Amino acid sequence: MWKDKIKEIIYMLENSDVNEIEVRFWFNKIKVTKKPSILNLDSSKVASQDISTSSQNLISTDNNVAKDEQKIATSSVSSLVEVKSPMPGTFYSSPDPDSSPFVSVGDTVKPGDTICIVEAMKIMNEIQAEDAGVVEEILIQNASPVEFDQVLFKLKPSN
Repeated sequence: MWKDKIKEIIYMLENSDVNEIEVRFWFNKIKVTKKPSILNLDSSKVASQDISTSSQNLISTDNNVAKDEQKIATSSVSSLVEVKSPMPGTFYSSPDPDSSPFVSVGDTVKPGDTICIVEAMKIMNEIQAEDAGVVEEILIQNASPVEFDQVLFKLKPSN
Protein backbone atom coordinates (compact mmCIF):
# COMPACT_ATOMS: atom_id res chain seq x y z
CA MET A 1 0.00 0.00 0.00
CA TRP A 2 2.78 2.46 0.92
CA LYS A 3 4.60 1.77 -2.35
CA ASP A 4 1.51 2.85 -4.30
CA LYS A 5 1.14 6.01 -2.20
CA ILE A 6 4.81 6.89 -2.66
CA LYS A 7 4.53 6.37 -6.43
CA GLU A 8 1.46 8.62 -6.46
CA ILE A 9 3.29 11.34 -4.49
CA ILE A 10 6.28 11.19 -6.85
CA TYR A 11 3.97 11.40 -9.86
CA MET A 12 2.25 14.48 -8.41
CA LEU A 13 5.62 16.10 -7.72
CA GLU A 14 6.96 15.42 -11.22
CA ASN A 15 3.85 16.85 -12.88
CA SER A 16 3.69 20.07 -10.89
CA ASP A 17 5.73 23.19 -10.18
CA VAL A 18 6.08 22.16 -6.55
CA ASN A 19 9.66 21.45 -5.45
CA GLU A 20 8.95 19.43 -2.30
CA ILE A 21 6.11 17.38 -0.81
CA GLU A 22 5.93 16.21 2.79
CA VAL A 23 3.15 13.87 3.90
CA ARG A 24 2.50 12.83 7.48
CA PHE A 25 0.16 10.06 8.44
CA TRP A 26 0.10 9.15 12.12
CA PHE A 27 3.70 8.18 12.89
CA ASN A 28 4.83 7.90 9.29
CA LYS A 29 6.42 10.77 7.42
CA ILE A 30 7.32 10.89 3.73
CA LYS A 31 9.28 13.77 2.24
CA VAL A 32 9.99 13.89 -1.49
CA THR A 33 12.14 16.66 -2.98
CA LYS A 34 12.55 17.43 -6.67
CA LYS A 35 15.59 19.74 -6.48
CA PRO A 36 18.13 20.32 -3.71
CA SER A 37 17.66 23.32 -1.46
CA ILE A 38 19.17 26.65 -2.47
CA LEU A 39 21.72 28.07 -0.05
CA ASN A 40 21.37 31.75 0.80
CA LEU A 41 24.43 33.91 1.39
CA ASP A 42 24.44 36.28 4.31
CA SER A 43 24.75 39.65 2.56
CA SER A 44 25.96 41.32 5.75
CA LYS A 45 29.16 39.23 5.67
CA VAL A 46 29.82 40.16 2.06
CA ALA A 47 29.13 43.84 2.75
CA SER A 48 31.37 43.89 5.85
CA GLN A 49 34.33 42.75 3.75
CA ASP A 50 34.01 45.84 1.54
CA ILE A 51 34.05 48.31 4.43
CA SER A 52 37.37 50.10 4.80
CA THR A 53 36.98 53.21 6.97
CA SER A 54 36.93 53.10 10.76
CA SER A 55 33.56 54.84 11.02
CA GLN A 56 32.03 52.21 8.80
CA ASN A 57 33.69 49.50 10.91
CA LEU A 58 32.01 50.97 14.00
CA ILE A 59 28.65 50.86 12.24
CA SER A 60 29.18 47.24 11.23
CA THR A 61 30.17 46.38 14.83
CA ASP A 62 26.92 47.92 16.08
CA ASN A 63 25.03 45.93 13.46
CA ASN A 64 26.76 42.72 14.56
CA VAL A 65 25.80 43.37 18.19
CA ALA A 66 22.21 43.95 17.13
CA LYS A 67 22.26 40.76 15.05
CA ASP A 68 23.72 38.79 17.96
CA GLU A 69 20.94 40.05 20.22
CA GLN A 70 18.39 39.14 17.55
CA LYS A 71 19.91 35.64 17.20
CA ILE A 72 19.63 35.13 20.96
CA ALA A 73 15.99 36.23 20.92
CA THR A 74 15.11 34.04 17.95
CA SER A 75 17.06 31.03 19.24
CA SER A 76 14.84 30.83 22.31
CA VAL A 77 11.76 31.02 20.09
CA SER A 78 13.13 28.68 17.43
CA SER A 79 13.97 26.04 20.03
CA LEU A 80 10.25 25.38 20.41
CA VAL A 81 8.82 22.41 18.51
CA GLU A 82 5.75 23.22 16.43
CA VAL A 83 2.89 20.74 16.35
CA LYS A 84 1.05 21.24 13.05
CA SER A 85 -2.30 20.07 11.80
CA PRO A 86 -1.90 17.11 9.44
CA MET A 87 -5.15 17.97 7.67
CA PRO A 88 -7.74 20.70 7.26
CA GLY A 89 -10.74 20.49 9.53
CA THR A 90 -12.09 21.64 12.88
CA PHE A 91 -9.87 21.72 15.99
CA TYR A 92 -11.19 20.31 19.24
CA SER A 93 -9.18 20.53 22.47
CA SER A 94 -11.21 17.85 24.29
CA PRO A 95 -12.98 14.58 23.40
CA ASP A 96 -16.40 16.11 24.10
CA PRO A 97 -17.77 19.51 25.20
CA ASP A 98 -18.13 18.44 28.86
CA SER A 99 -14.58 17.06 29.23
CA SER A 100 -11.43 18.90 30.18
CA PRO A 101 -8.90 19.63 27.39
CA PHE A 102 -6.35 16.99 26.43
CA VAL A 103 -3.51 19.44 27.22
CA SER A 104 -3.12 22.89 28.74
CA VAL A 105 -0.21 25.33 28.79
CA GLY A 106 2.45 23.93 31.11
CA ASP A 107 1.44 20.28 30.67
CA THR A 108 4.12 17.71 29.85
CA VAL A 109 3.48 15.43 26.87
CA LYS A 110 5.21 12.28 25.67
CA PRO A 111 5.34 10.90 22.13
CA GLY A 112 2.04 9.19 21.40
CA ASP A 113 -0.03 11.28 23.84
CA THR A 114 -3.27 12.57 22.30
CA ILE A 115 -3.13 16.37 22.36
CA CYS A 116 -6.23 17.30 20.34
CA ILE A 117 -8.75 16.16 17.74
CA VAL A 118 -9.13 17.46 14.20
CA GLU A 119 -12.49 16.65 12.65
CA ALA A 120 -12.35 16.19 8.89
CA MET A 121 -15.33 15.03 6.88
CA LYS A 122 -17.19 13.89 10.04
CA ILE A 123 -14.23 11.74 11.11
CA MET A 124 -12.61 12.53 14.45
CA ASN A 125 -8.83 12.24 14.01
CA GLU A 126 -6.81 12.14 17.23
CA ILE A 127 -3.61 14.14 16.86
CA GLN A 128 -0.75 12.72 18.87
CA ALA A 129 2.47 14.34 20.06
CA GLU A 130 5.50 13.25 18.04
CA ASP A 131 8.00 14.69 20.53
CA ALA A 132 8.25 14.87 24.30
CA GLY A 133 8.03 18.32 25.84
CA VAL A 134 6.13 20.93 27.77
CA VAL A 135 3.23 22.80 26.13
CA GLU A 136 4.36 26.43 25.86
CA GLU A 137 1.58 27.83 23.63
CA ILE A 138 -1.80 26.78 22.30
CA LEU A 139 -2.31 28.81 19.13
CA ILE A 140 -5.90 27.90 18.26
CA GLN A 141 -9.20 28.06 20.10
CA ASN A 142 -11.58 25.15 20.56
CA ALA A 143 -14.00 24.46 17.67
CA SER A 144 -12.03 26.70 15.29
CA PRO A 145 -11.30 25.74 11.69
CA VAL A 146 -7.71 24.76 10.90
CA GLU A 147 -5.78 24.45 7.66
CA PHE A 148 -3.28 21.83 6.59
CA ASP A 149 0.13 22.42 8.22
CA GLN A 150 -1.21 25.18 10.50
CA VAL A 151 0.68 25.39 13.80
CA LEU A 152 -1.58 24.28 16.67
CA PHE A 153 0.84 24.03 19.60
CA LYS A 154 4.39 24.98 20.50
CA LEU A 155 6.29 22.59 22.74
CA LYS A 156 9.48 23.19 24.68
CA PRO A 157 11.44 19.96 24.13
CA SER A 158 12.30 18.04 27.27
CA ASN A 159 15.84 16.75 27.51
